[in-house]
Amino acid sequence: MSEIILQMRDIDKHFSGVHALKSVQFELRAGEVHALMGENGAGKSTLIKVLCGIHQRDGGEIQYFGEPVSFANIAESQKAGISVIHQELNMMNHLTVAQNIYIGREPRKGGIIDDRKMVEDARALFERIGVKIDPTVTLGSLTVGKQQMVEIAKAVSHDCKLLVLDEPTAALTQPEVEELFKIMLEMKEKGIGMIYISHRMDEINRISDRVTVMRDGEYVGTVNTKDVTKDDIVKMMVGRVIMGEQKEASCVPADAPVILEVKNLNAGKEVRNVSFNLRRGEILGFAGLMGAGRTEVARALYGADPKQSGEIILNGKKVTIKKPSQAVECGICYLSEDRKRYGLMLDKSVTENTTIASVDDFITVGLINDSKMREASAETNALLRTKTPSMEQLLKNLSGGNQQKVIIARWLMKNSDIFIFDEPTRGIDVGAKSEIYTLMENLTKQGKSVIMISSELAEVLRMSDRIVVMCEGRKTGELDISEATQENIMKLATMREEN
Repeated sequence: MSEIILQMRDIDKHFSGVHALKSVQFELRAGEVHALMGENGAGKSTLIKVLCGIHQRDGGEIQYFGEPVSFANIAESQKAGISVIHQELNMMNHLTVAQNIYIGREPRKGGIIDDRKMVEDARALFERIGVKIDPTVTLGSLTVGKQQMVEIAKAVSHDCKLLVLDEPTAALTQPEVEELFKIMLEMKEKGIGMIYISHRMDEINRISDRVTVMRDGEYVGTVNTKDVTKDDIVKMMVGRVIMGEQKEASCVPADAPVILEVKNLNAGKEVRNVSFNLRRGEILGFAGLMGAGRTEVARALYGADPKQSGEIILNGKKVTIKKPSQAVECGICYLSEDRKRYGLMLDKSVTENTTIASVDDFITVGLINDSKMREASAETNALLRTKTPSMEQLLKNLSGGNQQKVIIARWLMKNSDIFIFDEPTRGIDVGAKSEIYTLMENLTKQGKSVIMISSELAEVLRMSDRIVVMCEGRKTGELDISEATQENIMKLATMREEN
C-alpha cells in the first residue's frame, strides 16, 4: 500500500444560499491517479479550490504528507508542491506563451528578466511533453486546445508532488491526449499523486486507479477502478443508468424542406469553399480533428468572423450576415465552444444572462419589466433543470454545466429557428449530457434545426441525422447516419489535400 499523501476529512463549504460541500471525504496515495467524479454542481471543483487555497473551508481537516495544512492562497499550495490545471483557463491572452508559463518566477540575469532563457526553457518543456507550440507567440492567438496544452505545460513545469487535472483533455485532440497520458505515467513512476477530474468514462477506466464519486456536494463512495463497470460509476453519480446508442437512421422526414443553404463559403485558410445544407427538424453533425475548420465555418456563418466569399440562403432567399445581430434577426443562434470568452457575463445574474438577447420583449412604454424577465427566466431555466438558488444568483457562482444551461436558455427564450451548438457537452457530466441531448431532440420535434459541432465521435454518431466531415478547412465528405461509422468518419477527417 502506497503512502497516503493527502487526506481530506469532513470538508464543509458554504456560499451565499448554497451548501456546496457537506462533510466530504477524499484520500490520495503516492503514485496514484485518483479520479474524482460527479455531475456538474456536485462540488468537485469546489473541493479542489478548497484544497489549493482559492476557497477557505468552513469545516473539516486537510492533512498533507501527514501534517495538517490550511493554505491561504494558491501561491502557498504551489510552494508546497500542489499544481492545479483548472477546467477554466486562467491565463493572460496578451502575454506570450513563455511569459504565461513562468510568470512570477521568470529567470533573471543581473536582476533583469532573461527573456531568451525563458523562451529556451519553455521550448524544452514543450519538447518534453511532445507539443509543438511557439513560446514567443501571444497566448490569445492560439486555439482553445493549444491554450489548454500551455496550461498543462505550466503545471508540469512546477516541481509538484500532487497534480490536480480538472477536465484537462476537454479541448485536446487524441494525439495530445496520448501525450498527456504518457506524462502522467512518468509522474506516477516518480511517486507523484494525481487527482483526475473528467466526464469521459473511457479515460477514467484507462488512466485511474481509484474513483471517488460526489453527488450534490456530498461524498458517495470510493471504489477501485478495476472492480467496477462504467454503468456502476454512472449509477453512483446520478442514481440511475444512462444508456446511449448510435442513431441507426435519420429522424428527418423525406419531404422536410431545406431551410439553410451555404454555398462555397470561404474565410481565410480555415474555411475553403465549404458548402452544405440544413433541413427542418434535422441535427446536422460536423466532425473533424482539431484545426479542421468546423468552428470557423460556424463563426463565419454567424457573422462573428468575416468571410471572403460565399452565399447564405435562408428559406430560399439569399441573406447578408456580416455581424451576429443580423444572424439573430434571421433566427440563427450560436453557442460558442469558448463560452467563458464569448457567451457568459459572470458578474451578472442568471436572469440577466438568460434575457440579454430578448430584452426588447420585456419593454413596455420605455420601461423594462423586471418581474416578467425573472418569471420568464425561471420558466426557461426550469425546462433545462438549471441548478441555482435563485434567478438573482450571479452566474460566476454556478457550476460550469449550469452556466452552459443558462446560455442555452437564452436562445430558447429568443425562439430561434437554427441552433448552432459548438461542443455542446464539453466538460459536462453524463447526466447533463443526457439532458442536453434530450433538449436538442425536443428542438427538432418542434421544427427547429440544429448544427452540432463535436469532437466526440460517439456523440456525433448518437445525435446526428447527417454528418459533414472536414479536414484542414475543407469539407471532405458527407454521410447519412445510416452509413456512418467511427472508421469512415476518421478516414474523411484525415483526408488531406494532395499537393
